Amino acid sequence: MSTAVVIRAQLRRLRGAAGLNQEEYGRRAHYSPSLISAVELGQATPTLTYLKRADEVLGTGGLFVALRALGRREREPIWFRPWLEAEREAAQLRTFEPMMVPGLLQTADYARAVFRLDSALTPDRVEEMVAARLDRQGILGGDDPAHLTAVIDETALRRFSESTAEMMVGQLRHLLDCARRPHIRVHLLPMGLGLHAGLFGPFILGWSAEGDWTGFLDNQIGGTVVDEVEGMATLLRRWESVRSDALSRQQSIDLIEEILKPWT
Repeated sequence: MSTAVVIRAQLRRLRGAAGLNQEEYGRRAHYSPSLISAVELGQATPTLTYLKRADEVLGTGGLFVALRALGRREREPIWFRPWLEAEREAAQLRTFEPMMVPGLLQTADYARAVFRLDSALTPDRVEEMVAARLDRQGILGGDDPAHLTAVIDETALRRFSESTAEMMVGQLRHLLDCARRPHIRVHLLPMGLGLHAGLFGPFILGWSAEGDWTGFLDNQIGGTVVDEVEGMATLLRRWESVRSDALSRQQSIDLIEEILKPWT
């Protein structure tokens, strides 16, 4: 049973247990009876504000908001969820990507285009994964965001074609906006660099407030969380290598603007 079904069933059950019909509940929650009915029948998706209000009116102690958070985690593949937990706890993140824009910096259109490359994914599943990716990016917002340093191979930003130009322009403009935020640093590995340590593949590193490092390795069919000492030592060495080979923050911003020019 999906979390969405559980939420609908509990909304109906707890409203009934409180002795409220849809009209009475709507008055207390400040929503129309027609919306209450649509949500409980699965014809409308309850927003975060709606669920917060339900928790208040029905006195659930935050049940519906917690269920919503659980449901959004379910959108991610099972093999990715252990890393998500580590990522959410990280105070600092470091990511290297040789082939594409890192997930934490992707636009919805770019993420959608990437997911559509997997012909096994249905359109609905693609949209679920896009929504999950955007939710994941929430760690970079708020009053106390994680600090992110991203090293990206320049070739990943030059994957323009006539059919993808509009999407890529939007993505690079978003990347520029991110790169100028105080807690996000973007560094490019220039195309003329030649062989470098990043050719072993992409990875993400997270540093918690307790001083622990965790890594994640992505591959074609899944991914692996790395937390043992030897593996982390290897990833930290490779990070230092690619970071030292990359351009400075301002040089990288200038290069992204240069890549954009012929397409804008």
